[in-house]
Amino acid sequence: MKARAALRAATAAEHDRVDALFSRLDLARRDDYRLFLLAQAAAFLPVEAALDKAGAQAVVFDWVERRRGHLLVQDLEALGGALPAPEPAPAYTDAAAIWGAVYVLEGSRLGGAMLRGGVAADAPLAFLTAPQPRGGWRKLLELLDDRLYETATIDAAIGAARRTFCCFEAGGLRFLES
Repeated sequence: MKARAALRAATAAEHDRVDALFSRLDLARRDDYRLFLLAQAAAFLPVEAALDKAGAQAVVFDWVERRRGHLLVQDLEALGGALPAPEPAPAYTDAAAIWGAVYVLEGSRLGGAMLRGGVAADAPLAFLTAPQPRGGWRKLLELLDDRLYETATIDAAIGAARRTFCCFEAGGLRFLES
């Protein structure tokens, strides 16, 4: 099985839980959109920082172009919100773990593209409309299949992707179930 298919299948439950949690929000409502951004920031920012610390730039050739945390901060500032306390980010200890986490972050970019149509027209949208490198998702999937071809590396990427999804779930639960 190719890495991309293995990641998708093995993380489907975590992905579904995160989607269900965030789908409770009406992003056209300013308060809901602010909660969405806060919950995203609580997970996204520490995950992105952990990937930087783990050396993602040396593993993912276009990592710098894929980073979006600064846009999330920009949107929160535009809404007058302070940054939330971060969720504990997983440790990404090898290249396979980095690939697994990047798979989750880049998948969230696709999800954001679908969500942006439901956000109020006057809301800040830098995070949800962040430009993706041309063919970025397709290239990422090809790289996953190229770099993760052994069972052990695929399993390590899956574990990291699951932990990353769980970080987003924790951020969502903190802000959406309070």
